[in-house]
Amino acid sequence: MKTLKLFAVLVVAVMVSAFTIKADGGGYKIGDIATDFNLENIDGKMVSLSDYKDAKGFIVIFTCNTCPYAVAYEDRIEALNKKYAKKGYPVIGIMPNDTDIKPGDNMESMQARAKAKGFTFPYLMDKGQEIYPKYGATKTPHVYVLEKTKKGNVVKYIGAIDDNYKDAKDVKIKYVENAVDALLKGNSIEVDQTRAIGCSIKTKS
Repeated sequence: MKTLKLFAVLVVAVMVSAFTIKADGGGYKIGDIATDFNLENIDGKMVSLSDYKDAKGFIVIFTCNTCPYAVAYEDRIEALNKKYAKKGYPVIGIMPNDTDIKPGDNMESMQARAKAKGFTFPYLMDKGQEIYPKYGATKTPHVYVLEKTKKGNVVKYIGAIDDNYKDAKDVKIKYVENAVDALLKGNSIEVDQTRAIGCSIKTKS
């Protein structure tokens, strides 16, 4: 019995570490100032972070239509926007894939998906694939929580939305919610970087 309990503890530890190990890729690190962008939304309008005059920060999520991980998180992404946009931290969705490789992520498909799911957040296309490399995003979904300051939009959290992509009901740690809640209270973020779990961003070799 003790052996089984020890095994269970080890399994949980491995699962948690899969999310909490920090990635060593390029792009922004915690404390960096994130660049603004000017990307096309599904309604045809161009959107920049600077458009949000009253925002306290942003939940920037690189996501798409075709990745099973991204699809599994769609409802949770929408829930994040409904919970935090009114508190000053709107979700900004960005589709980073090359649509020649993933035609299911083209603008028409993005528009159809957003309508079907009732997205209330902007869903932008990184058409030239210039923004996601600056951020250092490698997966869909990949989250960057930014805090608006006098110096610019400071990167405060990077990584996964939570610790269970398979089922929202089994989530134990809500990384993004914990980060934004801490910022709203003026507290430090306990876990400010995790490993994003998802599909690789598709780009021409």
